[in-house]
Amino acid sequence: MNRLKVGDKVPEFTLLDQNEQPISLSQFQGKKVLVYFYPKALTPGCTTQACGLRDSKAELDALNVVVLGISPDLPKKLAQFVEKKELNFTLLSDPDHQIAEAFGVWGEKKFMGKAYNGIYRISFLVDESGQIEAVFDKFKISNHHQIIIDFLKGKNNGK
Repeated sequence: MNRLKVGDKVPEFTLLDQNEQPISLSQFQGKKVLVYFYPKALTPGCTTQACGLRDSKAELDALNVVVLGISPDLPKKLAQFVEKKELNFTLLSDPDHQIAEAFGVWGEKKFMGKAYNGIYRISFLVDESGQIEAVFDKFKISNHHQIIIDFLKGKNNGK
């Protein structure tokens, strides 16, 4: 599986959001888009990560960044996640993991000695022209949002 890297053109995609509306990456031309992949809605780690982004929305808006969270969950589960955690950004459903595979974030994982296929928790910052500006794959869930904001503000760009 080849993971997309800095400089790669992002594949165009359309997925259903939490309201079962089709959302395409091309809708956000002229903005930066944080495409973040997470394993499962309403789980502790994914909730911590999502709430960090939720609480940083004003700062991300000021930096011209749209957040799109992608998981294999169906729209109904995503709607529950948005409602229960008062999320203020779009979640997208990728149940057949085609987009996760296109980004190179679907593959074998291990948990408690068992192997299974799943999504790697990786985020991609897509620039205004549709190219990957940054890949975030080493972070603590609790500071994911801050690493992105620091990058956008020019801090730690040599990471």
